[in-house]
Amino acid sequence: MTLNWTGVLGLLGPLSIVVALVVLALLSRRLGSVTRMPRYYLGLFLSAGLMLVSIVARLVSLGRPATTGLHHDPLVVFLYVGLPAIALTIAIVVAWRYWSWLLAERG
Repeated sequence: MTLNWTGVLGLLGPLSIVVALVVLALLSRRLGSVTRMPRYYLGLFLSAGLMLVSIVARLVSLGRPATTGLHHDPLVVFLYVGLPAIALTIAIVVAWRYWSWLLAERG
């Protein structure tokens, strides 16, 4: 069995999204503690976790042959497409809640 380096390198994009979500969550936690906002930043950590689950699912499937028809399995489609979509939707809502004041400032 040979390692599919293209598949491994293809995971750098989702992994960079996880890093960005964690950084945004840490910044939002600090902002929330100063402004005494509710702990919505936990949604960003949840988003990063969902993205990590998707990455792990892709890593597990790297060893499988491509002819198994994975695109017909609803669980695989959910793990590959659904989890990142849900994670980024949650992240957008939470980030908008915390950081929308930047766009509202006029001056």
